[in-house]
Amino acid sequence: MMASVISDAQLASVDKPELLAMVQALRAELAFKQTVIDKITHEMAVLKRLKFAAKSEHYTPEQRSLLEETIDADLAALQAELDKVLSREKATGEKKQPKRQTLPAHLPRREIHHEPESTTCNCGCALKRIGEDVAEKLD
Repeated sequence: MMASVISDAQLASVDKPELLAMVQALRAELAFKQTVIDKITHEMAVLKRLKFAAKSEHYTPEQRSLLEETIDADLAALQAELDKVLSREKATGEKKQPKRQTLPAHLPRREIHHEPESTTCNCGCALKRIGEDVAEKLD
């Protein structure tokens, strides 16, 4: 491999056999470098194909059968667990009550009504009551 650079003045003083040897060495170096470039380009193409190609996203039949077996086993286990929970709920037969109970009747209550100052609209028609919110609070 030729690593040194020859100036034009030095090249003019070189005789024919030396010049022929230099050209052959440069051709060999060029061929070697082109081979390395082609090899690296090919390796990059193969790696890109392995990484990004559609075939890398598909399972082989062996992988697919293993995956289906594990999915079937998981589904069966989940169904068994669900059946246990449903059978417990059916066995009790009671409807679940909310956590909060109504307040006992003997506790003191006070009602606060929030009414608007006037029951007429800006256009002159009467306002209608839509609904009512009731909240119970302990004193």
